[in-house]
Amino acid sequence: MTPLRQKLIEEMQLRGLAKRTQESYVSHAEQLAGYAGKSPAEVSEAELRSYFLYLQNEKKAAPASCKQAQSALKFLYYQVIGRYLPILEMYRAPREERLPVVMSRGEVKRVLRCVRQPYYRVCLKTIYGCGLRLKEGVGLKVSHIDSDRMVVWVRKGKGSKDRQVPLPEAILTMLRNYWAEHRHREWLFPGRGGIAASGPMNVGGVQKAFRAAVKESGVNKAATIHTLRHSYATHLMEAGVSIVQIQRYLGHRNIQTTLRYTHLTRTTAAQASRVINELASDLP
Repeated sequence: MTPLRQKLIEEMQLRGLAKRTQESYVSHAEQLAGYAGKSPAEVSEAELRSYFLYLQNEKKAAPASCKQAQSALKFLYYQVIGRYLPILEMYRAPREERLPVVMSRGEVKRVLRCVRQPYYRVCLKTIYGCGLRLKEGVGLKVSHIDSDRMVVWVRKGKGSKDRQVPLPEAILTMLRNYWAEHRHREWLFPGRGGIAASGPMNVGGVQKAFRAAVKESGVNKAATIHTLRHSYATHLMEAGVSIVQIQRYLGHRNIQTTLRYTHLTRTTAAQASRVINELASDLP
């Protein structure tokens, strides 16, 4: 391990950056070094400028990846190397306006019915029923279920933040029946070995099962497991749940992230159209 890499890791640890963020920042530093053929400490501002253009024009990196590269390199140069580079402030990644893929409630049911393995089906139903991210769902522990208050504790979600989400009664009953089959003391969804498993089930296995279910269901959408979370939020909004409450359930830091679901709701648009027609019909 180079001294620069070691210092980068230590500075991130001292500032309490999430493990995934640390891994991402190290990866972006390595990619810059590979592109330039030298240590990032020796990279000039002109070379850094060329690197951002390479990411955007040649590698065709997604706008989110470009922004993440910028954040990683700003941390590297400002906090670790101690060098100010104007390009890091000037660069603006392309804006991304894509709306997330959302399934209807009927489509969600069709897909989940096609998940053949019971353990994957229970996990995916929990992810949808509680609006969880994939790793949040797979990483649930028995201690995270509060059946007295009917909530699920999501520990160290994105940004290492804890939050509570409502626990539907049907999900609680399903989880109790599933746990009675494996009785693992810690993990709600244990990996191979059942009660003797040392960790949760494999994330890749859940993804593979979901992809197969989407294909078999005939739902013609580019749906991923994260689509279940998008669908959960949209269905809550269509049911009239307040945007602030949905923000809390999803654990969004910025409400603007939650507001994008207003563009996906069918019920809200229909209600607005009905009210507008009623208002116009009463005019003299």
